[in-house]
Amino acid sequence: MRDILPADKARRERVLSVIRDRYRSHGFDEIETPALEEYSRLHAGIGGDNEKLAYNVLRRGLDADTVRGAADDPAALADLGLRYDLTVPLARFYASNRAQLPGVFRAIQIGPVWRAERPQKGRYRQFVQCDIDVIGDDSSRAEAELLVASLDALDALGLEGATVRINDRRVLDWMLESFGFSVDERPGVLITIDKLDKIGPEGVAAELRERSATGTAVDAFEAFLTRPQTREFHPYGERQIRKALPEAAPDDIVAHLVGIGEAVAAGRGSDEVPLAFDPFLVRGMGYYTGTIVELAHPSVGYSLGGGGRYDGMIGRFLGQQVPAVGFSLGFERLVDLVTAETDAVSRAVVLIHDADVPVGELVAHKTALVADGARVRLERRTKNLKALLERSAADGYTSFATVSAGADALELKPLS
Repeated sequence: MRDILPADKARRERVLSVIRDRYRSHGFDEIETPALEEYSRLHAGIGGDNEKLAYNVLRRGLDADTVRGAADDPAALADLGLRYDLTVPLARFYASNRAQLPGVFRAIQIGPVWRAERPQKGRYRQFVQCDIDVIGDDSSRAEAELLVASLDALDALGLEGATVRINDRRVLDWMLESFGFSVDERPGVLITIDKLDKIGPEGVAAELRERSATGTAVDAFEAFLTRPQTREFHPYGERQIRKALPEAAPDDIVAHLVGIGEAVAAGRGSDEVPLAFDPFLVRGMGYYTGTIVELAHPSVGYSLGGGGRYDGMIGRFLGQQVPAVGFSLGFERLVDLVTAETDAVSRAVVLIHDADVPVGELVAHKTALVADGARVRLERRTKNLKALLERSAADGYTSFATVSAGADALELKPLS
């Protein structure tokens, strides 16, 4: 967990402002959910490995003997927990407030989440997630709206050229079934497939054999992985999708994926669709039921966001199935990529004054600049003026003026 200094906080808020503006322009409405959720919801078996990283809150009124007696039963000790993502809280929110929401609800949710990660570079125990979701729409339009809005947000931040890897969990399940993997071994097979980019086809096959997966299925899968056309990428469309899959892929799933591409192309106003079908994209969350996506940018080698369809989650809280799909921008990674040129700020002025300048004059100068649209800070002159100016520039101020008693006008100079 980190302290955020003023200049960094201002930068983060500017990036969030752009994201909020673009998402709202696409018809999404912002909501807010509590930091705490019930323990039973956070540990319902739908959060994958994140459930193991949840911070739990002890029940009130427990005595030492009770704690010692239930040390091996967290559910007996905790009734609440800090949210580890924003999707589980959104599902509970929708189930609780459905009567007051439109039939198709488009939500923005931005806020901190907490995971007991092992401390290391780029891994934080408290970090901001920036999510949009569409609830109540099972068509490809929902995925297209999420992707068009998110790509628009990146464009507005000066990060043009992003692409989206896309797959469908139903495709993965069908593909593993066609190779001969049993239902029980498929979750473990998916964990290994998720390592394909790191260990390659031979490594995947070797690990599957170490897991004692069905031998004939591993052989068939390895043969498929080593086909030249399996890892080729072509312009997004039905031909590319079918070529990257075994023969006889389900028509309805292929049509859904093709429909997403056509809708994104229309939304982007271009024949070039920034999508790439990846039949081995897995994503680890256990609640995904259909489309899954990851956001990539040529400037970095890691994902800048991702999401997918989770049609089964809301039904756990509501007792009635409701289709849902969401996308989360990796805000902590994204904010570091925004360059100074695209991170422009309004005029910010430091007024450096002598000790004898009357307070009324200082306030009058400040008020006039504020009324003209500037952000203004008052600073008393110090012996080390250079250090004062450098600190002001680091805090995001763009110009300064010195103020003497009785001065009628100020001369603004750039801070550079």
